Amino acid sequence: MIIYSKNSTVNNAAFGKIQLPIKMVIENESDILSKKGGIRDWLFNVEKSNKFGETIVNQHEFDIFKSVAEGAGAESDTVSETGTKFIEHVQFMKEFIVTAEMVEDCNYGLAIDAKRRAENFTRAYYKTMNRLCENALINAYNATCTFAGTELDLTTADTRPLFSSSHVWGGASGTTGTQSNFFHGDIFATGTDTRTLSAGTFEESLAELSVKLRNMKDENGEALGYTADTIILPGNKPKIEQIVKKVCGSEGALGNGYNDINLHYGNWNVIILPNWHPVDNRLMIMSSEANKNLAGNMFFNRIPLTVSNWVDNHTGNYYWNGRCRFGIGFGSYKHILLAVDSTTEVNSSTQL
Repeated sequence: MIIYSKNSTVNNAAFGKIQLPIKMVIENESDILSKKGGIRDWLFNVEKSNKFGETIVNQHEFDIFKSVAEGAGAESDTVSETGTKFIEHVQFMKEFIVTAEMVEDCNYGLAIDAKRRAENFTRAYYKTMNRLCENALINAYNATCTFAGTELDLTTADTRPLFSSSHVWGGASGTTGTQSNFFHGDIFATGTDTRTLSAGTFEESLAELSVKLRNMKDENGEALGYTADTIILPGNKPKIEQIVKKVCGSEGALGNGYNDINLHYGNWNVIILPNWHPVDNRLMIMSSEANKNLAGNMFFNRIPLTVSNWVDNHTGNYYWNGRCRFGIGFGSYKHILLAVDSTTEVNSSTQL
């Protein structure tokens, strides 16, 4: 959605003739791009907000129902907070100019260059949202990262970065524990001297990583049981991308002559982050259902692209200014994990 307004003090007779077509270009480009989706829509929960920021609260789950004797009352149960995550909205702005000469020389029509600027202006808005989400995920083994001049908070409600080997869960009756969603191991290759990429190795690793995500504990210390269905890959690893697509798209198991079935076939969505360029081989896997239910990757749309325009009295140039406010953060870590192909065991909790 785009909110569009113009300065009411403008009285230049030519203004309306250039303003209308550019407005139409901006709005039309927005409609086209919004239908295409992107990293934000694929990997984040997108919600509207009308506040300064949004707070996500983590709680214990209710315990199981207990049997009672005939005529007896039910056991009282309560839930308590185990952590909160506040996500503050950030303002982003951009503007572009159409010169008076450009308007005059095209007889008040929409010049080709002006049309391109209007289209690029709208694309920049969608690119900002997608790059914001992409950067947050790529750098989420750190507590913060800088994007477009602002510092993003990449921690979850337990104050650890999204990807950490020491996440905390708060169990019932005062019990607590730690768990990891950041792993190292033989994911794509085996051996120490020459790391030969293997589809068979990845097929087995993917099954093991899926179990680790499925066994992620809730705040009571019980396995959540979510099924991973999304693989997120870097944009600079064509061989890794080829292996992953083969494993996920082949009906039979790869690398053997026993006609085994491939248990991963048809169960995965593969998403590439084009600006993720790690030196090593790594990937993320996620459960889209857990992401939604646990408020995992969150994107709050506080103010959509709001466009205003005016004529500069000193130059006669036409100005278009756009501003928007977003909030992005992670309410939980239990929906996603990061795995790095490595022979080095960082510690017992992060070894695959």
